[in-house]
This record gives sequence, C-alpha cells and structure tokens, in this order.
Amino acid sequence: MAAQQPPLTGIRVLEFAGLAPGPFAGMLLADYGATVLRLDRAPIQPSSDQLVRRKTSICVNMKSPAGLALIKKLIPNVDVVIDPFRPGVLEKAGLDPEEVLLKLNPRLIVARMTGFRRDGKYSMMAGHDINYIAVSGVLSLFGRKGEKPYPPGNVVGDFAGGGAMCFMGILLALLAREKTQKGQVVEANMVDGSAILATMPRLGMKTEVWRRERGTNMLDGGAPFYGTYETKDGKYMALGAIEPQFYAAFLKGAGLKPSDLPGDRDNRADWAKLTDYFTSLFKTKTRAEWEAIYDGTDACCTPVFTQADLEAQGFDQRPAVTLKSSPAYAIAEGSDGRPAAVGQGSGYKGSGWVENGLKPGDGGEETLSKWLGWSKGRQYDVENQGLVLKDSAKL
Repeated sequence: MAAQQPPLTGIRVLEFAGLAPGPFAGMLLADYGATVLRLDRAPIQPSSDQLVRRKTSICVNMKSPAGLALIKKLIPNVDVVIDPFRPGVLEKAGLDPEEVLLKLNPRLIVARMTGFRRDGKYSMMAGHDINYIAVSGVLSLFGRKGEKPYPPGNVVGDFAGGGAMCFMGILLALLAREKTQKGQVVEANMVDGSAILATMPRLGMKTEVWRRERGTNMLDGGAPFYGTYETKDGKYMALGAIEPQFYAAFLKGAGLKPSDLPGDRDNRADWAKLTDYFTSLFKTKTRAEWEAIYDGTDACCTPVFTQADLEAQGFDQRPAVTLKSSPAYAIAEGSDGRPAAVGQGSGYKGSGWVENGLKPGDGGEETLSKWLGWSKGRQYDVENQGLVLKDSAKL
C-alpha cells in the first residue's frame, strides 16, 4: 500500500518573515505537507520566531535590486506568498500583489495578514493583539464583574483570529484555484477574525444568554456550575456542569443532595452563595483527589492542567485536526522519524514542546535546489549576507 501523504504535499509557500500570525499560518501549512521557505531580511538579524516546524530560510535584502530580482524569479515557482506586513509595504518594495505578483504568476495566492482592517482610521497604525481585539469588541467580554477587561494572552487575536483564519483563507483560495485555475489575494485581519469567533456572545447579547455585565453570564464565570475552583493543594479544577443531569453527577460525586446547598442553581440570585459554597468545597480535597472522584463520570469536572503538568505526563501534542486518509505530519517526531521536510533548524523532543528555532538562512539553499535546481554561483550569489540573482539569470 502506498504511503499516505499529507494533503498539502507539493504546495510551495514563500513566507515573508514576520511576527506570530503569519508564521503560525505558515507552520500550519507545513504541518499538512506544504514546503515553506521563510524569507528573512539581509543583512542577517537574529530571529526569535519559534513557529518554524519543517520550514527552511533564505536571507534577501528586499531593497537591493538584485535581491528583489531573486524574489521575482521565485514567484512563478511558488503557490502561496504570506505577507505579514502593514498595508503598503509590499507595494513600496515593488511587489504589489495585483500589479506585480499575480502578473508574474496568475495561479499565485497572496495571503495578506494585518492586525487592523485595511480600511478605516486604524489601518496605518501600529498595534498588537490587545489593540485588535479591543476594537473588535471581543476584549470587552473578558474579565470579572466590576473589573477592567482582561486580555487573554495573544491567543484570540494573533493565533485564532489571525494566523488560523489566514490559514483557512489560503485553503479556500487553493480550493477555488482548483476550479478557476487562477490565484487571488487573500486578505485576513485580526479584527474581523476575532470578531467572528465571538459570534455566540454577540448573538447571545440579544437574548438572556449573554446580555449582562462581563463575569456575570453563564459562560464567562458568572454561573457557579461553570467556572474554576482552587483545590486544597493550590491547584485548580474546572467545572462545566451546565445541564441538570451533569450537575446531578457533580453533586453525587461530592456526596451532596440539592437540599444540602444554600441555593438553587436555576435562580440567579443564588449564584453568589453557591459559588462561595463550591469554593469552600473544592478546597477540602487535592486536585488528584477530585480527579479520582470525577474521572470517567459525566460531571463535567476536570483538572486544570498547566503546561508543566502536560510535559510531565508525556502529553502528545497533535495536529489540530486528523485526516484519516491524508494525515498531517506528527507534531513531535524523534530523530529517526522526522520527515524529510523538517527544516534543519527545527528540534523536537518528547511531546513537541521544544523548538530550537530556525536561524536565518538555515536550509533554504537546499530548498531552492529541490524546487528549481538552483545552486550558489550559478543562479544566485551572496552579497552582504543576502542572496541575489546573478546578472546572467534573466527575469
């Protein structure tokens, strides 16, 4: 039986080096079989990018005519370009997606990832995850009653609303290309991406589901049966017993009857009293003791694991989704099992929690050789630490 290949095998991606969202989209493409070549700046600058599984790198000075010529020479030979820059950067560099890139390669997909929308008053402003989810309305949802909005790391904007949405846009464009034989520009931004993730709260604000102050609704920490509780050993359990039958299973595990409680779960006026009661209850046992009670039950009561917990348990980090007939590469692979597409800069140990990074220029010349048969001294040279197209190579 022929070996199964990841679904994006054969797709070539040129990823302009950037911060989290662009590299995350590129990493997801690489996980599912695409060959991703990161384009780093020259002269070489150290990179802190850790989202580099299976990628390689070349360094090019986009401001150098010969460096720019090399990029243009690559364009007809790739399927996807990931643009992580602010609006106008590619245009200023002479790489306008519509006027230059798509004319060099009509089948090209140019994925453009910005924080703010490309129109409106914020379009040219600098920002970070917290700013993008702030103007999207999503940040206002996070936090406790009477307290200021609390940023949930950079998961919602950079990764879920940014990189993952950009990845989806690329896949949709690849699907469309199968029908039209033409590429297109994909525009993703973290404002719209994070806003769509908050569809349920937004719609819930029109009903009883989510219309109250943050921290007082059922799914944002307001309900006593949907929240986290500290245990005797300073760890935490997560309780999500929304449905009556699950709530009953939770009470049964704790050795309680509804009549033992200081209030009714269906009466919002009693939620504060029940929360206090459950806070005291969970502190009577360690997390391990609560796990022993609720593991294997329908109480919807589980431990809150930290990354350190997962590493200690040997947790296997897996791809986001499993395709049975054309699976992704495993996230964590030993030195004997790493597929050929793994970049030289990547290092995996145990369950995939370790990444050694990808040094600018690492492995990229080998990728150029595999893609195009290019070699240093023939099609390109190195000037000021960046690759340049040789004068003898015509565009």
